[in-house]
Amino acid sequence: MTWIDRANRRVANSSFGRYFRLEHSGHRKERKGSRFFTEIRAGLATFFAMAYIIAVNANITSQSGGTCICTPTPEDRVCDKNEEYMLCVGIVQRDLVTATAAIAALTSFFMGLGANIPIACAPGMGLNAYFAYQVVGYHGSGPVPYRLAVTAVFVEGFIFVGLSILGLRQWLARAIPASIKLATGAGIGLYLALIGLTYSAGIGAVTGAVSTPLDLAGCKPEFKDEITGVCEGHKMRNPTLWIGIFCGGIVTAFLMMYRVKGAIIAGIALVSIISWPRPTEVTYFPYNSEGNQRFDFFKNVVAFHKIEKVLVAQEWDLSGAGGQFGLALVTFLYVDILDCTGTLYSMARFAGFIDERTQDFEGSAMAYIVDAMGISLGSLFGSPPVTAYIESGAGISEGGITGITAMVTGICFFVSVFFAPIFASIPPWATGSTLIIVGSMMMKAAADINWSYPGDGIPAFVTIMVMPFTYSIAYGLIAGIITYIILNTGAWLIEIMSGGRIVPYGKELKDHWTWRIPGGFFPPWVVRIVHGDRKFWKREEYHDGRSGGAGGVGTPQEADGGEPGGVASIDLVVGMGSGGVGVGRDEVFVKEG
Repeated sequence: MTWIDRANRRVANSSFGRYFRLEHSGHRKERKGSRFFTEIRAGLATFFAMAYIIAVNANITSQSGGTCICTPTPEDRVCDKNEEYMLCVGIVQRDLVTATAAIAALTSFFMGLGANIPIACAPGMGLNAYFAYQVVGYHGSGPVPYRLAVTAVFVEGFIFVGLSILGLRQWLARAIPASIKLATGAGIGLYLALIGLTYSAGIGAVTGAVSTPLDLAGCKPEFKDEITGVCEGHKMRNPTLWIGIFCGGIVTAFLMMYRVKGAIIAGIALVSIISWPRPTEVTYFPYNSEGNQRFDFFKNVVAFHKIEKVLVAQEWDLSGAGGQFGLALVTFLYVDILDCTGTLYSMARFAGFIDERTQDFEGSAMAYIVDAMGISLGSLFGSPPVTAYIESGAGISEGGITGITAMVTGICFFVSVFFAPIFASIPPWATGSTLIIVGSMMMKAAADINWSYPGDGIPAFVTIMVMPFTYSIAYGLIAGIITYIILNTGAWLIEIMSGGRIVPYGKELKDHWTWRIPGGFFPPWVVRIVHGDRKFWKREEYHDGRSGGAGGVGTPQEADGGEPGGVASIDLVVGMGSGGVGVGRDEVFVKEG
């Protein structure tokens, strides 16, 4: 055994290792293959894959103008030329650098600590663009003022807490048809790949266009149209594109082929180091106003920027808000509930946590509660909704399967609050190819989709297709679910009206679906409270010498005695013969005798 192996064993044998269920911890549900140093490496990989959010979320959200007041003129309707206003927006941007790192640190750490899953959280990409450009609008030109929008986000978080406690978010994830759930993972893989291909958080190989939805890009900034961002020439000639492809993509892929540990981190670090020197063609700090500003920030190395403009910016006087507050609240609710629910479920499946019987994953209730609390907490920092991050797949790919991975990511974000100049200087082309590689890994879920029956296959394809094309996980889920309902409800009605004579071809191949999912509606800990379990936060095993039931269905208490059966109002327990076994939603009641 090497010193790393010995250290892993010592940590696993400690109470810390038992809590996180590391391999060799002796916990009855220890997670095979989980090792302390592997979890640390995985947490670093997730952080480096997510680090771009520190700068990108600040850039996007600050486009709303924050709390800065814009007084437009006929010549300058969005205050772009108002120097005082733009200086205020610059302060908001720096505020949001600190805020983004702090929010990601807190939510990721507590996601790992509370739910013990390797999924990190941060202000959501897509959600931040929706917040800045559609709800608040560029420099406040949208239908909802910034202060009302962050108030709506705050309220939304507490609504989500209630939905999570009642089990609605968990039930929604479990009740979505199997083909849609599998397609969500594959669609998120393509969504990740598209992010990796764009300019904002990737290598810059594609961009939006005018005559076509997407266009090949990869040109230097001076060859891009200032309004549309389309390359007017010299496509695929930007050196940063090729540095990202070969040093960040091909090198990382080769390292992964040979199972080199830390391959993803190595690729990101290599491209970043190459991109930091100034007098090169691939520098992240070109000699222009934007590059000089980045370099001045980078030179600080250690710097803490106090939040000045966006801290606790809520507006609670709703008397003059009209329908603006309701508009913001409703839109955030329906977009975020599907976005985060789909992401959490897909990441849990990618990590191998899904129980195929109940379609739930361990720690789901706490995961959804932490996510919901993070939404409200983030709004106090002036941020759009927080969500689980699909870049967590980078850490899962490195072997992270416990909450230690998310905690390490959270610690890194905390450090980045003080070392923001370094972490905010990881160029997007350093992480772009990583996201593409992780996306390719997530696409394997598509192989398990039931393509044999159109009622399952077509909705799944719609889900996969719409996610990257609309740049939204939520819209992909909405489109897939609606397509599924229309096709399968329509086929069912036709069968009913025809007296069973007209049925879809290959109906026997259809995936079974029912809203009555094994395990019931409520979260396990709620069930344990109802059953009077004082240690409701723990999973219990019961052993006694009494005889079990003679069969039938009943509550845990009925399985514990000799009652012939009955129907549980919430839980499902099956008693089998004398001595029998009662199988509960989360517990196994073993009866000896």
